[in-house]
Amino acid sequence: MRESNSAVSPKDRFLTVYGRKPVLEALADPALDVDKVILADTARGPAAAEIQRAAKESGVPVQRASAHRVKVLAGNGKQDQGVLADVVAPRMRPLHAALDDRVPPGRLLLLDGITTPANVGMILRTATAAGVGGIVVPRRGVAALDPLVVKASAGVAFRAPVLRCGSAEEATTLLTEAGYAVYALGSSAGESIFEASLPERAVFVLGGETGGVSEGVGELATGWLSIPMPGEVESLNVSAAAAVLCFELVRRSR
Repeated sequence: MRESNSAVSPKDRFLTVYGRKPVLEALADPALDVDKVILADTARGPAAAEIQRAAKESGVPVQRASAHRVKVLAGNGKQDQGVLADVVAPRMRPLHAALDDRVPPGRLLLLDGITTPANVGMILRTATAAGVGGIVVPRRGVAALDPLVVKASAGVAFRAPVLRCGSAEEATTLLTEAGYAVYALGSSAGESIFEASLPERAVFVLGGETGGVSEGVGELATGWLSIPMPGEVESLNVSAAAAVLCFELVRRSR
């Protein structure tokens, strides 16, 4: 099932930050391209004035919307403080767009059911540092790309090569059809990542914190890989496992 190429969702172009301090920090950062600020029509007083002043100084348009609309757009009604900003993420795009490139990315990560924002943010930072071709972040089943993810990534999320799709299972199907080998990471199943022969076009699936790789994705996978752990530890945190994997790929490339 392939998504339409004709329309690109704003969620595949922007990272949305909400709350007074994150929005002001985004407006003050010359390295970021803020598309717009949306301010609740109930937002008044010095805080709202400060945001409007900062947006004007940065040349960023400010739109007014109902408080309910701001909560819906932010996806977090308890912490949005009546303001959000859409920040352009220049390397974020739909997965199908990456696959349609003349030279598609070689090795990718696929997040499957990872719901802790800190883990998602650290994986984005690690994978970007390691030069991974893309990190597939489904819209469903994975923590939203919100200020908590941005904070955990130390700001790297804004420039990470994020590829969006509907679900991990949908991504697995698309990637398999595009000729990628799909490897699921498990705590004990499969070959060691240090010994397995890996093709240039490969996808590595990182499963959720409690359930691991989902059953549907596991059934579609080409094979399973594991990280050898001779010590008495059952498994690694998923972001730690991602770091081991990413830099094993760096080692192989050199």
